[in-house]
Amino acid sequence: MKIVFATHNKNKLNEVKLLLPDFEILSLTDIGCSEDIPETANTLEGNAMIKANYVTKKYGYNCFADDTGLLVDALNGDPGVYSARYAGKHGNADGNMNLLLSNLDKKRNRNAHFKTIICLNINNQQHLFDGICNGTILEKKQGKKGFGYDPIFKPKGYTVSFAEMDVKTKGKISHRGLAIQKLIEFLQKQ
Repeated sequence: MKIVFATHNKNKLNEVKLLLPDFEILSLTDIGCSEDIPETANTLEGNAMIKANYVTKKYGYNCFADDTGLLVDALNGDPGVYSARYAGKHGNADGNMNLLLSNLDKKRNRNAHFKTIICLNINNQQHLFDGICNGTILEKKQGKKGFGYDPIFKPKGYTVSFAEMDVKTKGKISHRGLAIQKLIEFLQKQ
């Protein structure tokens, strides 16, 4: 089955392709969509829906889109829906991590969780899937793998950050991996 993943992010695309080997996953670049679809909703669900709806309406493909937030307890759920642009510029991972670490300076409670929402538009129907991964924010960056906040997030029950894990392990326990698993189970029933 051919399906579009509404992203320009190569790291996300590669991670998802590994999780969905039985599907032909196309990126926005693959379908000729060069625009950056604005994420203007104030919820993860809303942003995922905006992106999936944009691709389905403009290009006519079955499509899924995701939005992910890192929610930190001591910061009342921030950065949340603004995770990708926490430090201002969208996609500035180092700036985002540095600001988060600074905002958590001297705070004891470092509990946090990642939440991913996937919106799937298929056969004129829309479906939502979620995945949550609990953990803690480390005091400093650890590891070189992954992307985004991976170097400072340690999932519950593990002694290493996401950025120190192999892709397969991360894919099984991560917020995105859990949401993708729900998506796979749904698609296999189609």
